[in-house]
Amino acid sequence: MQAIILAGGLGTRLEPFTKIIPKPLLPIGDKSVLEIQISQLKKHGFDEIIFATNYKSDLLESYFGDGSKFGIHLIYSREKIKLGTCGPLALVRDILHEPFVVMNGDILTNLNFEIVVQFHRQHKGPYTMVTKEVTYPLRYGNVTATENRVVKVEEKPDIKVEVVAGIYVMSSAIFDYIPLNEHFGMDDLIRVLFKRNVPMYRYAMDEYWLDIGQMADYEKAQKLCLDEF
Repeated sequence: MQAIILAGGLGTRLEPFTKIIPKPLLPIGDKSVLEIQISQLKKHGFDEIIFATNYKSDLLESYFGDGSKFGIHLIYSREKIKLGTCGPLALVRDILHEPFVVMNGDILTNLNFEIVVQFHRQHKGPYTMVTKEVTYPLRYGNVTATENRVVKVEEKPDIKVEVVAGIYVMSSAIFDYIPLNEHFGMDDLIRVLFKRNVPMYRYAMDEYWLDIGQMADYEKAQKLCLDEF
């Protein structure tokens, strides 16, 4: 099976670390983020991974090589212009076999990728997004009123939301909706699919998940992820 890891972002929210090394190479314990991702994908049967790169791509290539020391085959797709979070997929459409997984390069998870791929195949759509329920503590009391009469006050309740987890499974039909050599984000793709009434499905995951795109989350990863991986 194949997976694409989007590893070309600037990682500006993690500066000054990312001034030196790209975000996917940041260490979590004694491994980089990408090494953890590779290990998890390999465990679930993936044998070929494509790195969609841009920023400091030479560091990624010199560190990971052809992937043989990790027991997989690595391919590098270096974008010449910034293509967003979805545009890079069009550059490698000719070497992809469906279904394939797309994953942001700043996600840490022990998701069972095999089950997600099976879910995608069962629903027979071109696009499946993985979602995760996350909880945010509200700093203020939540007031409910009817005609200005207070009927309920929840003191600093937790707010639960279902978010896009930055992991997707796609089939080749998705390339009918992704332009070539244009900046095109995953949000743009979703809008196009809605507009054209193309079915999208979601797989709600229960497993561990953390986006390390911000400094507080990266620091959290250092404390918690060692137990998970």
